[in-house]
Parts: sequence; C-alpha cells; structure tokens
Amino acid sequence: MRFFRHALNILKNPLPFHHRNFETHGDTFRLKIGFTSEVFFSRNAAFAEYVLQKNQKNYTKSKIQTEDLSKYVGKGLLTSEGEHWRKQRKLIQPAFHKKQLEQLLGTVQSAISSEYEKIKPEAVINIFPILNDLAFQTVVKSLFSSAANVEQISRLQFITEAAQNMLVRELRQPYLGWWFKASGILEKHLKLTQEARTILKSMVNERRASKDKQGDLLDMLLEAKYEDGNFMDEEQLIDEILILFTAGHETTSNALTFTFQLLALHPKWQERIYGEFQEIEDKTDLMALVSKSKICQQVLEEAMRLYPPAYFIDRVNIDPDAFEGMTFAANSNLLFSVYEIHRHPGLWEHPNAFHPERFAEGSRKFSSHYFPFGAGPRKCIGNNFAMFEMIIAVIEIIQTYKIHPEFETIAITPLITLKPKNGFLRFEKRSEC
Repeated sequence: MRFFRHALNILKNPLPFHHRNFETHGDTFRLKIGFTSEVFFSRNAAFAEYVLQKNQKNYTKSKIQTEDLSKYVGKGLLTSEGEHWRKQRKLIQPAFHKKQLEQLLGTVQSAISSEYEKIKPEAVINIFPILNDLAFQTVVKSLFSSAANVEQISRLQFITEAAQNMLVRELRQPYLGWWFKASGILEKHLKLTQEARTILKSMVNERRASKDKQGDLLDMLLEAKYEDGNFMDEEQLIDEILILFTAGHETTSNALTFTFQLLALHPKWQERIYGEFQEIEDKTDLMALVSKSKICQQVLEEAMRLYPPAYFIDRVNIDPDAFEGMTFAANSNLLFSVYEIHRHPGLWEHPNAFHPERFAEGSRKFSSHYFPFGAGPRKCIGNNFAMFEMIIAVIEIIQTYKIHPEFETIAITPLITLKPKNGFLRFEKRSEC
C-alpha cells in the first residue's frame, strides 16, 4: 500500500523511495508492483558482478530493451540477445579499438569546438541543450564525416529524441498503453522512426555509390565482415546506426552536464585540469592529449560515480538461481541500482562527496563496484569513444573559460537515463586567453 500512497512522487523520482527501502530492508529487497508483478531491487555490488559477469549466460536483458526500445531502434547491439548479439559484437568491436578511434579524434574536436560557439560569455545559460547537440553532432560526424547535411542531422536528432521521450511515456504510464495506440500517438512515433531509417539508407547508399573512403565509423561498418565473409545487410546496418545515435549521445550529454556542474562547485579542479593541459607540450596530438589528461579523467570518473547516466541495469534470469542465500525463480525481474552501488557507504569512503583523487590510480581498482559503462560481456562497446570525447569536451571548455554555478544544488531527473535538471552555469573568459 505504501507504494500506491507515494506513487506520484515515485513517478517523478523513484530514487529516494528506493534508497529508503535499501536502508530499511537491506541491499536486496523484493517490491510488489500491482497485484501480480514483483521486482528484486539490489545495490549489492557482488550480486551485480555475479549476474553481469560470473553467471552472465543465465541472464538476459528485460523487455524494456529487447522489446520496448527495439521497436524504435531495431535489433542492434543494445537490444539484441543470444547468438545474434554475439555475432554483431564480434563484427563491430574492431571499429571501437583505440587505434581506429584515433582517426576520429580530429572530427570529434571539430564538432565540439563548433558547438561551443553557442556559449555566450558571462550570460547565465542552461548548458545541457548545448551539450546535447554537441554529443549528437559528435556521433553523426564520427559516423558520416561531412556526408550528412544540416537538415538531415536536425531531423535525425528530432526523431531520436522524440522516440526516447515516447518510450519514457510508455514505461512511466503503462496504463495508458491503450490510449497511445487508439489515439495514433504510438503509430506517429513509429512512422518517425521509419523516416529516420529512410534518411540513413539514402546516406549509406550515397557512400556506397561514391566509393570514397572517409575513414569514419560508417566506412568501418561497411567494410566489416562476418566469419563467413559476408557483410552486414542494410537493415542490420541501420539498426546499429540507430543504436549508436540512441546510446551514444544522451548518456554523454548527461555525464558532461553533471561534470560541468561539479567543476563549477569545485573550482580548484578546474585549475588542476587547466594546469595539466598547459604542461602538455604537443597539444595537436589528440591521442597523446587524452592519454596524458589524467586529472581530467579522474574528474570524469568521479562525476560518473556520483551521477551515472545509466543509473540502473536490468536483467531476467533464464533458469532458477541463488546468491548468498537468496533464491530466484526463473524469469525473475532484477533491477540493480548503479546509483546506489556508486554511493554505497560500505564500498566508498565519503560516498556522497566529490573526491576525484580517489581515481588517481585509475578506475580498475574499483572494477568490482564501479559500473559507469556496465560490466561483463555487455559492457558498453563505445566506452573508450565516450571517454575520449568527454576529455576533449572538458579540456576545450577549461582552456577558455572558468565555470561558475548558477544553481544551489545539483538536481536530477531519472528517466531512462539519469538526466540533469538544472544545468545553469556562467562562463567567464580566462584572462590568459
């Protein structure tokens, strides 16, 4: 009954409700939702590691991704399972190796610098829309180089974000499913995704016809071969591109916004990043630049600990399972709170404080309880790309501006990803610039 009494507040932000339950019932608890459904919530990092890595073959993603999301973006890496997923992962993985990504860093930096021209010094601005555009432009230009025109990019971004917003409505208001169908709203959004597929197919066909090599992600995907020597068919290629749009831009823009807010509240870390940047001799070698920007990486790692964009991980077990005395019937719904694991007082010193120095030796020492990009075989394939992009994005800001907060405390909106709510900042030009 308590769930129903607080349903409206839980709908807006379920994290405080979950936290109270964790504090009351322990690191794993079962929550009845409605009269028949139940979910196991957990902030037990060892349990998460068991499910995501040690016994991952017994677990699949829930229907939220394999069905609800897939109707908008198809069966790509994020939404597929089993042999189809393994086949695609093996095919696409080489495109995200560091040596391949090095070729894209100039494109990434150019896209970032272009978006930062929207910043008006000394004006109070909400940085999230700028960073959201930045992240989308970075993905598009890394995929297509200069092949996509402004109208196509704008339309693709609109459709991607419209589909995400519609999915949020479906998940948050399942009782309106009948109305979404009857009113035509669902059909309208599904038609939009077909429009996006048509745009992408035209761009792919133009690239194939031109036979020009751009050295971008599209070239890599077009040239990738399965073990039998065949290439990806057109529909699968479009699925994978849509997944890159969906997974590759919102999480990055969220993480960057939270990072800038934290830097605004902790200006000494701005100066440490700036000092580190000044000491790097060859600033034109972008791979060396991101590799040597250790302080910047620490700040980003800590920002994603406090505000992980993918703040929950869901799994369903195929066969019955047990862990630390708990038993789970087949098809149990498990929801791991990355947000709670990253702030667990038994795992972190000063868990709610911003202490980037904890990552001075890198994040590997925390691999058993630090999951900003997931864990195990399903760990985000674009984690290196995202880190390189975010390091460049932070450095490009810090070398030009000092960031000041125009908010009291960081506020969040937990949707499919953990979104910032009040990214209001003021950017002061550095006197050195």
